[in-house]
Amino acid sequence: MHAPYRLKRYRFFEIGQDHYYYDDMQTEENISWLVQTSYMPLCKTVQEMIQFSHGKFHCAFSVSGILLDMFQQYAPEMIDILRELAQTKCVEFVCTPYAYSLAAEYNKSDFEEQLRRHAAQIHELFAQKPVTVFNTELLYSDEIGDRLLSLGYKTVMTEGAKHILSWKSPNYLYNSAVSPKLKLMLRNTALSDELSFHFSDPAWKNYPLDAEKYAEQLSQLPQDEQIVNIWVGAETFGIRQVRESGIFEFLKALPFYALEREISFLTPQEAAKKLQAADTIPIPYPVTWTGEAKDLAAYNGNDLQQEAIQKLYAVAERVRLCQDKRLKSDWLILQDVNHLRYMNHIDHPGSNYESAYDAFTNYMNVLSDFLQLVDEQYPTTIENEELNELLTTINNQEKEIAALEEQLKKLKSKKSAPKA
Repeated sequence: MHAPYRLKRYRFFEIGQDHYYYDDMQTEENISWLVQTSYMPLCKTVQEMIQFSHGKFHCAFSVSGILLDMFQQYAPEMIDILRELAQTKCVEFVCTPYAYSLAAEYNKSDFEEQLRRHAAQIHELFAQKPVTVFNTELLYSDEIGDRLLSLGYKTVMTEGAKHILSWKSPNYLYNSAVSPKLKLMLRNTALSDELSFHFSDPAWKNYPLDAEKYAEQLSQLPQDEQIVNIWVGAETFGIRQVRESGIFEFLKALPFYALEREISFLTPQEAAKKLQAADTIPIPYPVTWTGEAKDLAAYNGNDLQQEAIQKLYAVAERVRLCQDKRLKSDWLILQDVNHLRYMNHIDHPGSNYESAYDAFTNYMNVLSDFLQLVDEQYPTTIENEELNELLTTINNQEKEIAALEEQLKKLKSKKSAPKA
């Protein structure tokens, strides 16, 4: 689940005059529509699936930090039902970059910070400590995997793209070729897309698709294949496949027909604990679940996107140094991958712009004002070396504070312990 804050129409002459960039009414309308049409019916359906299967149905949710913020503001009932799902112990909440951004590719420090922030948010809201990573659009490479392992994550979900699998099947657990301790779960593209894009397509070979037929497909897979990873965008349910298509009834019936064929359900965390890796897989270049090429081209494939990315991430260190909460919030929102997707000339789902150029112009006007505000905090006359020294000092201070807080906890614990 993810949705962006909608930017308002921001004109060139507003740069330096208006520092609020968002169309609150449009954002609220979009969230309300998503919740009513898709998210809430989906969550209620999952509740029923868990209940009717006596807790045997398990699944995972990836909900971005930005969307959780919007739920708290516009649809608090979503927080309630997600919390109820967490309490069943049948749903795992995985860690996602807070801003649903491409920071993993363009600013490693910010990527780490977004994961930390999202993990803390998941723990606070749902009392779970995320151990699995679902990066933005399933973005992954060996370099990203190495960084995730250094952060303590042991499992990452990514796309089972043909060019990385070659002759191998996605239906196994794999290890990273560069970081062998990191487990890779690969999405089964065909079986996932069958739900997302073909469920109600009369021209599809398996139309009409029902739960029994789908479960039978799964049961016909080779017996030695360990796991089938079916991951879809939440908007599949109720939006891409409308309620009238029978998609929710399909979901409700799926556990019955699967369990009847001795097919069980696992969360990513459970799968990583239960299964042994079948092999290693090298992924030297970034892979995503988007487009035919399964790469980053939908977000950085043209000059407009490249310029926006370059301008945005050029100020990453300066934003990290600033203490302005509003500026830091804008920084996260402006990193949302959807703003880049809208600049794609061909593939820009959900866009409310007339063209890629329209999306680019509006975004760059907003970004220009944002960059002016950042420059006021830390002028571009400050060299990167000076910034790095400041960052080092701040990081050392943060580590020292954390160590002192830990020491204080231990002292308090000793003081409160009953005497023998």
